Amino acid sequence: MDFPRRTFLQLAAGAAALASPGARAQSYPTRPIRLVVPFPPGGAYDTLGRPLAERLKAVLGTVIVENIGGGGSSLGAAQVAHAAPDGYTVLLGGTLPHVNEALLKSKPLYDPVRDLEPISNVANNSLGIAVHPSVPVHNLTELVAYAKANPGKLSYGHVGIGSLNHLGGEMFKSLTGTSEIVQVPYRGAGPATSDLISGQIPMAVIAVTAQAIELHRSGKLRILAVTSNKRLAAAPELPTATEEGVPLITTNALGLLAPAGTPKDVIERLAQATHAALADPAFVQKLTDLGFDPDPNSSPEVFRHTLQDDVAHWTPIIQSLGLKID
Repeated sequence: MDFPRRTFLQLAAGAAALASPGARAQSYPTRPIRLVVPFPPGGAYDTLGRPLAERLKAVLGTVIVENIGGGGSSLGAAQVAHAAPDGYTVLLGGTLPHVNEALLKSKPLYDPVRDLEPISNVANNSLGIAVHPSVPVHNLTELVAYAKANPGKLSYGHVGIGSLNHLGGEMFKSLTGTSEIVQVPYRGAGPATSDLISGQIPMAVIAVTAQAIELHRSGKLRILAVTSNKRLAAAPELPTATEEGVPLITTNALGLLAPAGTPKDVIERLAQATHAALADPAFVQKLTDLGFDPDPNSSPEVFRHTLQDDVAHWTPIIQSLGLKID
């Protein structure tokens, strides 16, 4: 049977594309990659996203960071979940976006399990329980005693309803019997930190970044404890909450995800680029200095299980709070 020339060329091109996924991976990328950070500038995601994008350029070419905040990470993550599955729109997501959409939304904008494909975790970040220097406490024992002796006097800021900062704060209250501490939501880490420094709020649950550590060391705020399971390499002087007698352990996995349906070879190419970045001692040291715990041993499947475990961890806590954010 004779085919028209145009039909023949279309069929040949399609067959070539299907037959050579390796060739596709080798040619990818051919244009800039858009890395969506689902929070405004100034928080942990942005602090990690920018040096990561810069480091990935060595392997992938131009990587453009785009901050899309709102909805507790939902707006930015939804844009990636519904983007073309071609590897040119990637999310810096992780624990928070997955927990938010899986557990906290009555009307989720996307299904984090069905609509996003894990690529690799990059690093983990812990929270810090911090106070303004005017609050007369220097450890969690003193904070709990002060809260109970001054009911209604303490409030804590966080980066938004449903954020891990918020969930961690409520978990702290539950573990210590300090339900009278009032939560105050902000639209991002920048405004919450600014109000803590100025004394507009006496307490906050913040991501432990290089900026937060510097503010602590300069005396502009006081971090009483961190929620990691061990002391941070960037700030070994900070005790863990567990050391302070409060078994509050929570970390936020931050890694790369792509729209579901992205070709497996493209996912692998992105994972390899991430591994190459985390094999660079200078980059690992940079992330450590920024307050992160780099994760060089992740993979698409390992990251998938990490996110599943995080959702399982937070499910009973969120159910006990009866919390919904829409």
